Amino acid sequence: MGSLYTELGAMKQKIKALLEENNRLSIENGQLRKVLKRETAIHTPQPKPEPVVVHEEEVRDEPDEAPVLTGDPIAVGQGYDNLARLYHEGFHICNLYYGHLRTEGDCLFCLSFLNKD
Repeated sequence: MGSLYTELGAMKQKIKALLEENNRLSIENGQLRKVLKRETAIHTPQPKPEPVVVHEEEVRDEPDEAPVLTGDPIAVGQGYDNLARLYHEGFHICNLYYGHLRTEGDCLFCLSFLNKD
């Protein structure tokens, strides 16, 4: 009788863990569906632009300059905005739990990262 009681207790714990995981995955799935829906709406195919005619005088031999992450306020600002957006969508941006769904409210590590100057 005692071993049956112990086995029943272990089964209850396993069911509890499975229900918690199911709930967490359902929340994460809902968040990912929202992100996918928004990203799909943003990246809908646009009509192809008309070809641009460029005269030889306008062509330069200099390579196009891409934003540099160090010292470029635009690139840094975009990265910060992306991390802030991820955090507000319910994901961790701290180095401890990066990318995991936040299930217990605000994370002090993430908030301290966002508040850095």
